[in-house]
Amino acid sequence: METYPVVLLVEQALSAADAAQVRSLHEELVEEGQQVSYHVLLPIHDAAARIEAAMGSLAGGELLTSPAVTMSEVDLDSVREECRHASEEELQRTLSHLAEVGAVATGKVVTEPPIDALIAEVAAIDGREAIILTRPHVVAEFFHLDWTSQARRKLGVPVLHLLEHESIEEQSAGGGEGATGL
Repeated sequence: METYPVVLLVEQALSAADAAQVRSLHEELVEEGQQVSYHVLLPIHDAAARIEAAMGSLAGGELLTSPAVTMSEVDLDSVREECRHASEEELQRTLSHLAEVGAVATGKVVTEPPIDALIAEVAAIDGREAIILTRPHVVAEFFHLDWTSQARRKLGVPVLHLLEHESIEEQSAGGGEGATGL
């Protein structure tokens, strides 16, 4: 049986509906006797960015009324470990949802830049296509700085961008924030 490897770069855990949607994209290949294997990459949540965002929100509204929080007061290692644990849980939920719809899937949490991880994984497994699932990022997409635009410039395989929690029909109808056909 021929294997058709697909790399999935996800921003957060896939819902059951997202997993079913991804699997439905390859039903024809399965019917033709090919084994579709999914290789999920989930970037670890950036602990430093979480701390900076939290500190920014603290400083923004309460700058004059309370003392500033300093980085020494924050246990960065603890936040990093919490982020790694949360990412591992999201990966396991994603793999579980894919298994529930009959998909063969493996995955890993990645710490390198997401597009670098995607390129490396496609090369390592001889991936036939890449699917990127994200929340809508209107500004990044407008300026073509989003993961999908970057991947299309750097990969030699088809790249499909899906929006999490939105069906393919909703995306292509233009009613939601989804695909515009560009």
